[in-house]
Amino acid sequence: MSGDGVEEARVRTAVAAHARRRARAEAEAVCTAVLGEPEVRRIGALVEEEEEEERRAGAELEDEFRAFQERYAGAVRTGDVELLVGVCVGKHGRWGRICVLEADHEDRAPHWGTTAEGPVAWIGSAPDDG
Repeated sequence: MSGDGVEEARVRTAVAAHARRRARAEAEAVCTAVLGEPEVRRIGALVEEEEEEERRAGAELEDEFRAFQERYAGAVRTGDVELLVGVCVGKHGRWGRICVLEADHEDRAPHWGTTAEGPVAWIGSAPDDG
């Protein structure tokens, strides 16, 4: 590569790095503005309250449902497909929630499972998007 080619490559690299830094700064400014909006903060607080209630309910039901978690974990470890087929399809995969109760329990109890933060109980479900 000639001296001109080396210089041209260096300039292209510098321009690309500048463009990335500028795009990142603009994205951070937009995110900061959006997250600072009162309505977004209000909704965030509501979501946090709901999550806290789900954790409280999960902890409250833990003694009653722990055996289901142990049974589910054992089925996963051993590949017990027959047992896993009978498990509830309720999940919020993106948030690490998988209901470990038996299918069709919703008339008697909320979905229940454990997450990295501990047990959680919830109503409703979402596609396994995680």
